[in-house]
Amino acid sequence: MSNSIAAPEVTLRGAVRGDLEAVERLLVASSLPVIGVEEALPTFVVAESGGQIVGVVGLEICCEYALLRSTAVEPEWRDRGLGRRLVERIIAEAEAQGICALYLLTTTAERYFPSFGFAKTTREAVPAPVRETAEFQSACPASATVMCLTLPAAVPGRA
Repeated sequence: MSNSIAAPEVTLRGAVRGDLEAVERLLVASSLPVIGVEEALPTFVVAESGGQIVGVVGLEICCEYALLRSTAVEPEWRDRGLGRRLVERIIAEAEAQGICALYLLTTTAERYFPSFGFAKTTREAVPAPVRETAEFQSACPASATVMCLTLPAAVPGRA
């Protein structure tokens, strides 16, 4: 006989306009920038449990490239694989949209993202449309680690 309590179910879904306040609150609590979130919200994915937003990840599309941004999980939901599910989902969405490469800036997770295939790069190597985003221009410090993931659409001979 087990005394364990079943973990609440989490659903991943595309963000909607009504999620903005909860998403921004989670990002602020996680010390992440909210600049540009409102405009990019339609390409964000949220994790919801019991009607509450418990995780988020964003995709800011810049031509054939995209910025993976705003990855956050409520503290009580960390270490359960939810962040991994969110990042895997947003990578799959980027692939489905034909994005060639994903870029990200991080000051805390440079050891986490290589597990998805991201590799460190330089700001100079980032395509201009991505460098022109508010996150690159002002929201993230110059000391942030820049990482890139080339997606299958960008690999010659692969569809």
